[in-house]
Amino acid sequence: MKGNVVVDAAKETISRHVKLTALLLVTIIGSITAGLIPPLVLEWIINALTEKSELSLMAIVLYFILLSLSGALDAGKESLITVFGQKVTHQIRSMMCRKLKSLPADYYTKQDTGTTVSRFVGDVDTVETLFTSGIISMAADACRIFSILAIIFVKSPGLGVLMVLVLPLLYLLTRAFQKRMLAAQLDNRQAVGRANNHIPDTIRSIRTLHNLNKEEYMENRYDTYIQEGFRAVNRSNFYDSIYSPIIIIVSTILVAVMMILSAKGGWLMAFFGMSVGTAVAIISYVGKIFGPLESIGMEIQNIQSAAAGIRRINAFLSEPEKETPAGTADSQKDNPPPIQLQNLHFGYEDDKEILNGLSLTVNAGEHITLIGRTGAGKSTVFKLLLGLYEPWEGTVEIYGKKAGNIQEMERRTLFGYVEQEFHAVPGSVQDQITLGDPAISREEVLKALDTVGLWSTIKEFSEGLYTPYQDSLFSQGQIQLLSIARAIVSDPKILLLDEITANLDSDTEKRILEALQEASRNRTMLSISHRLYEYSGGRYITITS
Repeated sequence: MKGNVVVDAAKETISRHVKLTALLLVTIIGSITAGLIPPLVLEWIINALTEKSELSLMAIVLYFILLSLSGALDAGKESLITVFGQKVTHQIRSMMCRKLKSLPADYYTKQDTGTTVSRFVGDVDTVETLFTSGIISMAADACRIFSILAIIFVKSPGLGVLMVLVLPLLYLLTRAFQKRMLAAQLDNRQAVGRANNHIPDTIRSIRTLHNLNKEEYMENRYDTYIQEGFRAVNRSNFYDSIYSPIIIIVSTILVAVMMILSAKGGWLMAFFGMSVGTAVAIISYVGKIFGPLESIGMEIQNIQSAAAGIRRINAFLSEPEKETPAGTADSQKDNPPPIQLQNLHFGYEDDKEILNGLSLTVNAGEHITLIGRTGAGKSTVFKLLLGLYEPWEGTVEIYGKKAGNIQEMERRTLFGYVEQEFHAVPGSVQDQITLGDPAISREEVLKALDTVGLWSTIKEFSEGLYTPYQDSLFSQGQIQLLSIARAIVSDPKILLLDEITANLDSDTEKRILEALQEASRNRTMLSISHRLYEYSGGRYITITS
């Protein structure tokens, strides 16, 4: 697979954790070697007993010590594989997070939220199983099988020939199971993605669903997705459940054939025969060779599950990224205006243009309100100013620089954006304002809260700024004030306000407007409104599509 994310992440993990990788390899080799020696010691003990030779107590002690060592090395191997797998998946999630920052805004509008979440959670988790009980374990089991085959050939050439004849058939069976399990795992991942997306969609539309009495319709759709995933998992489990019994039956038949032919005498006895001790050792080895083969059946399922997840992760990482816009260089004027739109054309769909030749200049310190009917493109103007989309034609410049060329950190100091709805983040009241940015000091937070008149309320909380945030702590108007404080805490030069007084009563709206008068002092402000109200020195621009 070209540009496989797992290969890249594994290489990065190996280069960063050389000691861990070396210890893992040593433990795997030690585990395989330690597992081969106890049957040979057991053969020596049994032969000594049958020949009535003197048996040393040390031989018996050595046998149990080797069994304990083998178990300890196996446990150490599994632990190290788990640690290695976790570090690889950490690298993958880091790569995916970096990808999120480079995706254009239209990815988030076109892509299901549940599908993206399932890639970060479910798909990456399957990659971890690729290492914990997948490809590394499978490689170790394969080495163990070849080592046991070599010993069997030395001890009983006839049984070795039988094993060589049977293993290709088991390989073909394994390949057939691989294809069917991969198809089932892909179907399951798709069903999980649809189910994950269905839940937030239902919650967002719950009032409409109640009004239209469509709860049963959404429930049936969710049930359909769950059933699709259930059937896919059942198919995968069916193939896995019949694989193990086949392996056990074949191992039993091989041991029985070896015993029967050994008892025939003549050249068959020479070809298959052996001492009692050797027979005990061979039976032990046969069990050991089919044990890894049985494990491989489980590991195949994990690998195929991970393969389905890897395909989806690679598809995510292959999504087109934001491009640096071509065209003329950024303006080199001495004092460019904060906002300048020239002959702007844009739409979200190729055949539907929303903005048609819009031109607008907002000078430093100016307050402008955009008005117009719903769907005219008022909020679209903000998205273009924030560099979330590139215009079809025309230019969007912020202080002479194209909006799409402004880096994220610089954008934070240029813009303060207040949306209609406040989107809370996990954490304290202070986190709602800083958004976890360590560069924002407590003094800056207090200044922002004081500007909007909210500090007197927050300081009365039991833990002040560090009180865990809950919607119930604030009224609707106070939540909007908190949103304004979040926008101005980094002292931006431009304030963007998106209908922030919509659905508020007149008293609350008055308080919000008073806070805005203070917050917008010495700042350029561009707002969207559904009705007219006066800002000091402001003017209105009508947006028509």
